[in-house]
Amino acid sequence: MFTEQRLREMAEELCGVRGVRAVALGGSRARGTDRPDSDFDLGVYYDGGVDLSALEKIAARWSGSPVSVAAPGQWGDWVDGGAWLVVDGVAVDWILRDVGRVAEQCERAVAGRFAFHTQAGHPLGFLDVSYAGEVALCVPLCDEEGLLKDLADRVTPYPAPLREALLQNLWQVDFLLDNAEKGARSTDVAYVALCLTTTAMRIAHAWHAVAGQWVVNEKGLVPNVARLNIDTGDFCETACAVLGAPGATPEALQASITALRNAARP
Repeated sequence: MFTEQRLREMAEELCGVRGVRAVALGGSRARGTDRPDSDFDLGVYYDGGVDLSALEKIAARWSGSPVSVAAPGQWGDWVDGGAWLVVDGVAVDWILRDVGRVAEQCERAVAGRFAFHTQAGHPLGFLDVSYAGEVALCVPLCDEEGLLKDLADRVTPYPAPLREALLQNLWQVDFLLDNAEKGARSTDVAYVALCLTTTAMRIAHAWHAVAGQWVVNEKGLVPNVARLNIDTGDFCETACAVLGAPGATPEALQASITALRNAARP
């Protein structure tokens, strides 16, 4: 069984690798929203060159078989690199995080600047300041220098300028829906569905910002709006109904567009 003690032992071993500055538990297990089958996500924060061969030796020892560790950039510009392990029958993911880039995104969040970037596995795009959200939400397992605590303190509470910036970004909502109407007239279901999904996620980001809740990826983004500690009206119910059955005729597609346009937004 992969116990908390075993988790901390792994973190301590990772912190002994050249270049590794800190290790933290992230994802649903850090937020307390995990299921019994949820992965363990470990953020491995490094500075400068990280000894990949040492990481692979540790991974092989813990998993009982060879494990390839992706170098920084091998998985894309923003997910960076890491490894997928199975330890004691449980999935354990190591995610590399460059300390310098994380610190930069914390400063951007405080200043109210953000951007979405093309990244495999992130259909809406990778939100760069989610790095700040990760340190704000994580559970440090090995942080002798207080690196993660210092970064988390910079972005806690949720930065008001970032909240305002995400609200201002809602100008895209009606722009997207206006374009979706053009697609509806030609029964371009794929295009309309893409516009509707992007619209719903942009609004969901804004709702989380109003609630002062960090978002670190698209998973659970829309349904979690219903769990926020603020009144979000009919947004979640409407968005889920629209995205579940957007329609296949011009009339049905237009009805979905109208429904989402009228859904509650901040």
